Amino acid sequence: MKTITLRKIPPELAEKIEAHAEREGTSLARAVIQLLLRATGLSPDGVRRTRWTDLDELAGTWTREEGETFDRAVRDQRPIDPDLWR
Repeated sequence: MKTITLRKIPPELAEKIEAHAEREGTSLARAVIQLLLRATGLSPDGVRRTRWTDLDELAGTWTREEGETFDRAVRDQRPIDPDLWR
């Protein structure tokens, strides 16, 4: 396995890496590897995966009523026109 030395890591980035390591209960080196694997879409087993996290802050924040309102608003966009898929 290759060894890489990183210098001049911005303090904000170092804080994020340290927080990740603490959350995961792992070393800084392992935390950096995990974050790089995620950022590149690679899993530890080498299989490329895409994980979308752009809506994570919204997940679970709507009330039932807000969810039903949204579902009604997009209902007309959901039917599939069979003629478009020929």
